[in-house]
Amino acid sequence: MVNVAVTNGLADGLKERIVSEAQSLGFAACGFASAAEDPVRSARLQEWLGEGHHGSMEWMETREHHRRSPQGLWPEARSVIALGMSYAPALDPMALDDVGDRARISVYAQGRDYHDVVKKRLKALARWLVAQETGAQVKVFVDTAPVMEKPLGEAAGIGWQGKHTNLVSPDHGSWLFLGAIYTTLDLAPAGPQRDQCGSCRACLDACPTNAFPAPYQLDARRCISYLTIEHKGAIPDEFREGLGNRIYGCDDCLAVCPWNKFAQQANAAREFLPRAELTAPRLAELLALDDAGFRLLFSGSPIKRIGRDRFVRNCLYAAGNSEEASLEAPVSALTSDSDPAVSEAANWALARLKGGTKAAL
Repeated sequence: MVNVAVTNGLADGLKERIVSEAQSLGFAACGFASAAEDPVRSARLQEWLGEGHHGSMEWMETREHHRRSPQGLWPEARSVIALGMSYAPALDPMALDDVGDRARISVYAQGRDYHDVVKKRLKALARWLVAQETGAQVKVFVDTAPVMEKPLGEAAGIGWQGKHTNLVSPDHGSWLFLGAIYTTLDLAPAGPQRDQCGSCRACLDACPTNAFPAPYQLDARRCISYLTIEHKGAIPDEFREGLGNRIYGCDDCLAVCPWNKFAQQANAAREFLPRAELTAPRLAELLALDDAGFRLLFSGSPIKRIGRDRFVRNCLYAAGNSEEASLEAPVSALTSDSDPAVSEAANWALARLKGGTKAAL
């Protein structure tokens, strides 16, 4: 495979056309970074893994050598085109915080599965780039390979990693799905964005489970997104109350970020618009789901991948935090569920409900 060198003038013109084409495909942000290994980025990854902050996500460690740099995954890569697609919400993600009989689903999971939507657009941009007769070879990635999308997005100038470790764009806030195109083209890197978090610590203070041991550090083992999506089996007692009514993911550290005042909901792809039945679902109805009902309800949704048992387990923790007497019956029906984590969560929730509930209306 031959690396493709592009003269400076042609490269600059091509970069402008790439940005324009990306925008026409619905990407809100587009930048360029080197595919070479960055020693600082690699050291941070190694330190994070060494401290065990990845929890049970073994794939983060087993493929560290691929994750360290784009060239570690694809040696022929010369440049990275980093892209962001907005999913800025129209509704306040915190609005259901105190509504006990309703569940909270992370904004990103209320519409179509972002993997499918973003990858389709990435492939379209990649096909366009190949058609420019530059001799470029390309590979596309969206959260399905050992790619450090957030650090690469920072290196490409589309934002900076905030104190919550997510990418923050000065133009689009934190509500961005990230993707990357690796290419054999030599494209001049844009240079990183300046960190503009300043003294703000709103995201750190908002975390219900204290998942940030320090600014710019995330301990996934304490993060509600990790606990409700990646963690198998029973969730440790110390985190259950902090889950509140969050049953899939958590938006709190993003929702409080002041930079989101620049995020425009109108820029979000139509596929990410929330499905009505997922914006404020009733816990009682979710607790009644069997495997077939779960698969039907979450067809085309990223939620489907965690399966009925883990999902209902999460709903039971929410029920146990709800103080809603009306949930005793659907919770009680699950105390003998065939899945041990579900039955244990049901017994925990039932004890909580019997210990102090709101009177049924």
